[in-house]
Amino acid sequence: MAGASVESIGLLAFGMVLLGVSLSKRGSLHRVSLIAWPLVGVGFFLMADGYWQERDPVLTVMLSAALPASIGLAWWEWKVEDARDASALRWLKGAVALAGLPYLATYHVPWLSRLAIVAVASQSALMLRFTGAGDVYVGETYVSTPEGQVLWQEWEGNVWFWSQPFGEYPIQTDLIWADGTSVGVNIVLACTALQSMIVFVGAIAVLDMPWKRRVRALLLTLPLIHVLNIFRNAGIVWLHAIHGSVDVFGLRMFEFAHTYAARVVALLAMYGLALVMFRLLPELHAHVLRLMRPIQLALKPKSS
Repeated sequence: MAGASVESIGLLAFGMVLLGVSLSKRGSLHRVSLIAWPLVGVGFFLMADGYWQERDPVLTVMLSAALPASIGLAWWEWKVEDARDASALRWLKGAVALAGLPYLATYHVPWLSRLAIVAVASQSALMLRFTGAGDVYVGETYVSTPEGQVLWQEWEGNVWFWSQPFGEYPIQTDLIWADGTSVGVNIVLACTALQSMIVFVGAIAVLDMPWKRRVRALLLTLPLIHVLNIFRNAGIVWLHAIHGSVDVFGLRMFEFAHTYAARVVALLAMYGLALVMFRLLPELHAHVLRLMRPIQLALKPKSS
């Protein structure tokens, strides 16, 4: 959440809480989502400029599209009459709330962020050593402050909560070679794939089905995402270390691998994993297809 501000985080959290409230069986509360959807959309939209400044066009477009999409969802829910559409929208509300709130909590609790970052950094370094790609180890963890970076153990801030972490990457763990010199790549919260895993947790956990089926799906999904992410991190570090001076389409190897190549591969992997989940959980597939109907109708050519 490098482009996040206090306003965007506040809107996201409040909107997601309201989405959760709207799931109540009390009929008077389900309309709360008419306010919640635009709040979530504005919260994501406010982050777009930060990612644009970081020259990340993929996330800039996705975050910018969140605002019109959220307004469309609110309008759809207001007009919905089909029971299948209503069920799909209810599932989406639960998935967004259940996926978003835990990630926001991790982002704003420093020791949780550090725990996730160090764990992934350790496993990424182990993968590099195991494959012979590099004698890489975990270095120090730093916290960004207005005065500059300080060591985690010397940081005097509140490890239980911070309202607005400072800097583009508030907490980062350095990777070092065996001789103690820096590899030149740091692991941050975005490198943990926590976002992707929580998305699948939210999507699967709120499905209306026996809990054993949900647990089986999660046991298949989460470890696979984690392992693929470790390979991703190790691959980026290897490319930076071996081919760091090479330019690809005018970009340094690290920028190309991290911002474009790895992200495309990750999206394809998520797409493939989603297809597997659709076979295992047809209820999930049905909800996704219902939610895609407006897009399909908009693209459908009009007959004469």
